[in-house]
Amino acid sequence: MLELIILIPVLFTIPTIFAWQLFERAGSKGYFTLIPFYNLYIFLKIIRKPLWWYAFLVIPFINVFVYMLMLVELVKCFGRLRLWEQFLAVIVPFFYLPYLSARKKPAYSDPLIYPREKKGPAREWLDAVVFAVVAATIIRTFLVEAYTIPTSSMEKSLLVGDFLFVSKISYGPKIPNTPIAFPFVHHTLPWSQTAKSYVEWLSLPYYRFAGLDKVNRYDAVVFNYPAGDTLSDRFQSNVSYYSLIREYGRSRVWSDTRNFGNIISRPVDKRENYIKRCVGLPGDTIQVINANLHINGKPSVVPGTLQFKYQIKTDGTGINQRIIDKLNITEGKRGNNPDEYYFWVSQDVADELKQLSNVKAVTKVIEDAGVWSPEVFPNSENFPWNVDNFGPLPIPKAGQVIQLNLTNLPIYERIIHAYEGNELMVKENKIYINGTETNTYTIKMDYYWMMGDNRHNSADSRIWGFVPNDHIVGKAVFVWLSLDPNKSLFGGKIRFNKSMRLVK
Repeated sequence: MLELIILIPVLFTIPTIFAWQLFERAGSKGYFTLIPFYNLYIFLKIIRKPLWWYAFLVIPFINVFVYMLMLVELVKCFGRLRLWEQFLAVIVPFFYLPYLSARKKPAYSDPLIYPREKKGPAREWLDAVVFAVVAATIIRTFLVEAYTIPTSSMEKSLLVGDFLFVSKISYGPKIPNTPIAFPFVHHTLPWSQTAKSYVEWLSLPYYRFAGLDKVNRYDAVVFNYPAGDTLSDRFQSNVSYYSLIREYGRSRVWSDTRNFGNIISRPVDKRENYIKRCVGLPGDTIQVINANLHINGKPSVVPGTLQFKYQIKTDGTGINQRIIDKLNITEGKRGNNPDEYYFWVSQDVADELKQLSNVKAVTKVIEDAGVWSPEVFPNSENFPWNVDNFGPLPIPKAGQVIQLNLTNLPIYERIIHAYEGNELMVKENKIYINGTETNTYTIKMDYYWMMGDNRHNSADSRIWGFVPNDHIVGKAVFVWLSLDPNKSLFGGKIRFNKSMRLVK
């Protein structure tokens, strides 16, 4: 953080230098523009702004907006009141400020004395829009942001169609890695499937401000998708790039652009936003036994409503749709046999299904222990795990020294390479980190374990592993509206009983 506080105001010196003659025409010394930090103090005096503005000039991200406003105020001191003139001062100060310096008229006018500009209706609207965009950007970056639940991975705790607020101040807001971006979109421009909504030539390092709290066990957490660092622009995050590599091989995925599109990378803050429940904290050991989660050797008690996949056997007759609607079953399918159904429901609903006169059996579908699923983390035959029988697995924490060998390397390789930025190589059965042979590694960040409440229909840490601390976005706190995507506006689309509620 200290580096950002020092670096960015120093960088402001570069465009300020081009205002050398403007400083002199305002009664100051031109060479003051060369002195970092002090030049900003003189700048504020020239545009007659209070000294407390300086506090915002040392806050990363916010200081960019403040400095742009200072440039606007500076050219207004020299009679440049048109919008396009102020736009040029902000976008190309190294061209426009020298141009303005070369024009001797109008002379400098004290901002407290020069007449207030008269704005037409169009300019009034434009100024209001610009202010609203800047204010909303700051609010959604540092305070609270609205999200929509797109998938059923958190059913029935959070539903598809829930509109919720996510608190950034709960865990502390992050400085954006990509501060220059198209407003109100995430990673792709709205009129395109592939065009980036951000620029990468300005990239800031990770920093998180202090928050009101820390990530607690069972919080509903929004975070950047850890496996979203590399992806196919054809499938985006719907199909993991690493899954494609395992299935088709790296050579084909990279060369077959017709089927896989282009392979792209994304910075942390532009990776897809996911929401899951944090069930494992740094230093915990997690294990799934017959679909039941254990934390540090003890069965967990997760708030909300967990769902699992159940097989329902009937006497050959169907299950009435009205009963399905009454039990609020939103996920299900017919089996291969006429007497067979599969529903993703809670234990309570499963018990109610057992009471139906035509239902002969209700069985939770659980994969056997020891049956390896290649798509389950860490994607290694040395760990024959599946979503229902997994672990035990310790969750790394900052400062922990781990012993490395070729067997457990698949667990830690993405931490070492992708998340903490080291060069990792295995050569002649030896492990090299940053060119040095080693059998230990010191973890730099805290990591978390996230799982969806819809246990059998959730892509979560069981698939892609640990969630780094720098990927944490915020805490889901409030559902303000809930819409059923399968119903009409006047047919029960608004779920009033699920709207205006706290997230548990």
